[in-house]
Amino acid sequence: MKNTSLSIIILAAGKGKRMQSQTPKVLHKICGREMLYFSIKEALKLSDDVSIVVGFEAKKIQAKMKEYFGNNIVFLEQDLKNYPGTGGALKNYHPKYQKVLVLNGDMPLIQSEDLEKFVSMQSDIIMSVLDSPNTYGYGRVVINNGEVLEIIEEKDASAEILNLSTLNGGIYCFSKSILEDYLPKLQNNNAQKEYYLTDVISLAKKDSKKITPIYGKIENFKGVNDKLDLAKAEEILGNRIKEYWLKKGVRMNLINTIYIEDSVTFEGECVIENGVSIYGDSKIINSHIKAHSIIESSIIENSDIGPLAHLRPQSILKKTHIGNFVEIKKSTLSGVKAGHLSYIGDSEIDIGTNIGAGFITCNYDGKDKHLTKIGKNVFIGSDTQVVSPICIEDNCIIGAGSTVRKDIKEGELFLTRGEEVRKKGFFYDFFKKKSIE
Repeated sequence: MKNTSLSIIILAAGKGKRMQSQTPKVLHKICGREMLYFSIKEALKLSDDVSIVVGFEAKKIQAKMKEYFGNNIVFLEQDLKNYPGTGGALKNYHPKYQKVLVLNGDMPLIQSEDLEKFVSMQSDIIMSVLDSPNTYGYGRVVINNGEVLEIIEEKDASAEILNLSTLNGGIYCFSKSILEDYLPKLQNNNAQKEYYLTDVISLAKKDSKKITPIYGKIENFKGVNDKLDLAKAEEILGNRIKEYWLKKGVRMNLINTIYIEDSVTFEGECVIENGVSIYGDSKIINSHIKAHSIIESSIIENSDIGPLAHLRPQSILKKTHIGNFVEIKKSTLSGVKAGHLSYIGDSEIDIGTNIGAGFITCNYDGKDKHLTKIGKNVFIGSDTQVVSPICIEDNCIIGAGSTVRKDIKEGELFLTRGEEVRKKGFFYDFFKKKSIE
């Protein structure tokens, strides 16, 4: 439920040098969506005032997030030259409400249930703390008698401070007045010459403000700093996605070998075998996806797919059997059988049609893609190619080994076969040999 007295700001201005990529850190994907997407999604569950601070590749980040959230979020561009750092990110921020929750765009595993704890507690400042022996990349939090005394960035910490296992989880809840009082007092006299939001803690502590830690699960509060962190976060989120659908009744074999993206949905009785990967806006309804098949942004209903099949985007299959080593791309198949070793692209194929092994739609002429239409109850023999654009009407038979270049009318048999040639003893004449050695 949304809190009408809470503003949320998400920090997403950094480049993320440790990612070793030109892609902005928060646009790196896990389970098919950019990290920042997950922070915004959870924030919008709690507040109608959600702001995103952007800097590096600001326009790219704004464009991508607006695809998901439209005008439900506000963007603020950070002056990285004059006001770098997490404190500088809030320089021109004016929250709508009196309570402000500060999140990070590189924490894709956070959940709204975790954030509600910050809102429900009473303190001048509330901050997340992780207790973990894996300290690399985190600022250290000095705590005494249940209150935070100080936060020290890892780059500025002494050897003694670096031994602490209490780590800064990066989430804060401030009153609006605390930010108004202390943000103008921030200085950049540190190793990085940045304005640290964490220094608000030190300044507030000097004025005897109460600063309360909330201990969180490392799994939920995990920040992503490099590609290793990204891989670990994706594994955690991937398991959450699979656990959700398992509880909804989807059957999965060897779940650790299966990859399912956040945008995939299932309905009815579905079976997903080992090694399957399902991407994008795929929807699986009462279907069986067999081992090591790949499904990309496709709809599959009352069908069985694979093993080792590949459905590329914009494929729609109903009551269809797709066997091993069959590739489907941007095609609609209804009541079709394609048992093995075929490529079907840019096609519409109707009920009762059987596709033989080695069938290929030649749908690309080097410039444009062309449509293949195949009607009902068509039998296509093995090793057949159809050169698109083409239409094969209902109740036709295409002989094995044919190349179809023109439309086939209803009820026709079509086949192309060259004259058979046999020459007795040709092998021995050609190689000048009398027998096989």
